[in-house]
Amino acid sequence: MSLKKILIIAGVVIVAVAIVAFTIIRAQSGYTKVVTGKVVRQDLSSVVSGTGQIKPKTYVNIGATAFGRITHLNVVEGDRVKKGQVLATIENVQATSGVEAQKASIASSKTDVNSYVAAEKTAAANIERGKADLEQKKLDYERAQGLYKEQLISKQDYDAKKAAYDTAIATLAQYHAAEAQARAQTESARGHVDAAQANLRSNIDSLNKTISIAPFDGIVTNVPMREGETVVVGIQNAEGSTLMTEADMSVVTAEVKVDETDIVNVKIGQAADVTVDALPGKIFKGRVTLVGDQALLRSTGIATSQSTSGTEEAKDFKVVVTLDGSPTDLRPGLSTTAKITTAHKDGVLVLPIQALTMYVPGSEDKAHVEKTAAAAGKPAPPVQGVFVLNKDHGKLKTKFVPVTTGITGATDIEVTSGVKEGDEIVLGPYKTLRVLKSGALVKPDNNPKPAKEGESTS
Repeated sequence: MSLKKILIIAGVVIVAVAIVAFTIIRAQSGYTKVVTGKVVRQDLSSVVSGTGQIKPKTYVNIGATAFGRITHLNVVEGDRVKKGQVLATIENVQATSGVEAQKASIASSKTDVNSYVAAEKTAAANIERGKADLEQKKLDYERAQGLYKEQLISKQDYDAKKAAYDTAIATLAQYHAAEAQARAQTESARGHVDAAQANLRSNIDSLNKTISIAPFDGIVTNVPMREGETVVVGIQNAEGSTLMTEADMSVVTAEVKVDETDIVNVKIGQAADVTVDALPGKIFKGRVTLVGDQALLRSTGIATSQSTSGTEEAKDFKVVVTLDGSPTDLRPGLSTTAKITTAHKDGVLVLPIQALTMYVPGSEDKAHVEKTAAAAGKPAPPVQGVFVLNKDHGKLKTKFVPVTTGITGATDIEVTSGVKEGDEIVLGPYKTLRVLKSGALVKPDNNPKPAKEGESTS
């Protein structure tokens, strides 16, 4: 083939390509490239997030209840303890001696009680013997009275019988007095025992205060003291020594802060998913058990009612989520995030949040013009809605449609009116969406190339 023919063929090909390119460019002129999506029906949940830390529902600072030096410290941070377990001991020589001395005093007093009880029994036996002797002396005296009247015995014998009878009466009275005295001595000795036992309880209480006992099953979260250090008891405004902190991890909570704009949607009983930074990939289920009423300044965490600052700043509210079960791999203070489901609907129409835009309909929207005719002279307010794509003689055009919305999810929002399932809508780009007009020619471009640095994405 000659060079002339090759050049002719090449020229024809170049002309054909140029014609095709010109045709395509002309056909695409006046079109705006947009990203599109569909209105779909699906389940939707509205979620509010808050960050905070893991806290036990119950925890207690175990303070010193006696003055002295720590002689034994039986736990370290992280130890799990049982209710009643001895955690620490403070020197207790004096308290122990006081208890032992009081026990000895009680034993001595009980011996006295036993001796007085024996004296009571002896007095009771003497009374019975005195009664028998009195009965006998009474019979002898009555017999002597009869014989003396009949002049059968002498005056001396009569007087002797009468004296013996009188002596028996006096002796019986003496025995009764001895019994009363023995009973009084017994009661006095028992009173001494009761007083000694009360003192013993006081001494035992003082001894027990030198021994720190776990108030419940839990985990030791902080031990600021060491063996050999001296602890003091708090008095009036002076704070005492804290031996350790124990947390009851049978009920674990996530205490988080929720932004003031979201707190109105949070209610007690709502379900929540809790994640912990230290345990990636693990989700703990729980429910909201407390919603704070007091706003907290985000910068300081101080309640607004206690703040003296007059500046306006962002605020949070405390929300407590109680976790289901008793997780064993959580520790107090771990950073956590709670995602609280504030609303959930099944099978509702949803569209991406990014599709929503505020638009002021113009003359191209006849329905809006007619609706606002009475408000002539006043600027039309912006309307929330989306741009729906419709085919017009084979070309795609936008139509602005006002919509009403419901609950909001992470990326989608419920739409209650204005569009129907399957409608194709404009999602972006954002720079295009904010200047897009109803009735504009568009061309879907759902796989846009990422814009280079310095290039516009409109």
